[in-house]
Amino acid sequence: MVIEIDEGSGFCFGVTTAIKKAEEELAQGKTLYCLGDIVHNGMECERLREMGLITINHDDMRQLHNVKVLLRAHGEPPETYELARKNNIEIIDATCPVVLQLQKRIKAQYDSSLINTPSDAPSAQIVIFGKKGHAEVLGLIGQTESKAIVIENFDEVMKLDFTRDIYLYSQTTKSLDEFHRIIDYIQSHIADGATFKSFDTICRSVANRMPNISSFATKHDMILFVCGRKSSNGKVLFNECLRVNPNSHLVEDPCEIQTSWLEGIQTVGICGATSTPRWLMEQCRDAILAKGV
Repeated sequence: MVIEIDEGSGFCFGVTTAIKKAEEELAQGKTLYCLGDIVHNGMECERLREMGLITINHDDMRQLHNVKVLLRAHGEPPETYELARKNNIEIIDATCPVVLQLQKRIKAQYDSSLINTPSDAPSAQIVIFGKKGHAEVLGLIGQTESKAIVIENFDEVMKLDFTRDIYLYSQTTKSLDEFHRIIDYIQSHIADGATFKSFDTICRSVANRMPNISSFATKHDMILFVCGRKSSNGKVLFNECLRVNPNSHLVEDPCEIQTSWLEGIQTVGICGATSTPRWLMEQCRDAILAKGV
């Protein structure tokens, strides 16, 4: 049996940087808190927990004072930075540069809308194509005092008011194809006199994984997609694997691999999300080899 690990899979730049910053702090024997799971992969979170990383939520952070807290790649709303200032918390900011730039653009647009509107409710609609409740999206709507409109998929575009100005942005890890479908629909329905502008804020290092992983999945009899089940990016990429190769299986842990999947299989492709560590894909490879099928 031939087993190939996809060279294009694994941590993106933002995740790699966040984990490196955490490891550097922990290596000095310092207490370090992380606001939310540093990455949507349970096994990587457990590895860092064993090194000393303490994962907290926002309620936990309100009780902390005079400590260090790492902000993961997804980014945070302004309220988190204000809380850190009040509680004398040192922030280690690992927000991905792509996300940080997007936050700044949305805030600038929101501030501009307020300046040009006599009331405190801007007439323009700032719309974010993203997953409701996702950490990155919460950080983005926080730039608008939670006044931005979030749409998760193409079907939700109908709820927009096409008689008012629309400024459309996207969560950095969303589907480029669906984003363009939304743009086309708004362009064809926006009322005369209303302004529509779209900003392609999808991370190319993530977007390019879609065609790459699609090509990879077609080359093998079976695909083993390795990722945490919380990963939004992982769900999108795994569904693409399934589309081109129905014999695809998602696992979070090597122990989930079933021997029956390997019967009659000559080639296995192992790939993963932007939150999947290389070492975990290698463990899955070794687990397959150990089964001796």
